[in-house]
Amino acid sequence: MAGKTVTRADLSEAVYQKVGLSRTESAELVERVLAEICDSLSAGETVKLSSFGSFVVRSKGERVGRNPKTGVEVPIDPRRVMVFKPSNVLKAHINGETASGED
Repeated sequence: MAGKTVTRADLSEAVYQKVGLSRTESAELVERVLAEICDSLSAGETVKLSSFGSFVVRSKGERVGRNPKTGVEVPIDPRRVMVFKPSNVLKAHINGETASGED
């Protein structure tokens, strides 16, 4: 699976095949789950998916950056960024190990 990108359509197809919902219902379910995650993150909430990981919104302050081509200093405005912290279970799965406990 190296080099392949998993899309919404792939997720919907997996739900269709494994859960038994119709293709339309599967696509709607995937869209609803992703929309809920987006809404929660937009509100500044942390989204934790057990045995998978956590999506966290962090605030970054204003700082001075530098244009690498010209060397001119430019201010970088404060902003919010999303970071993903994988669970120990996911890390172990990726490395072909067995996880000792659930995160």
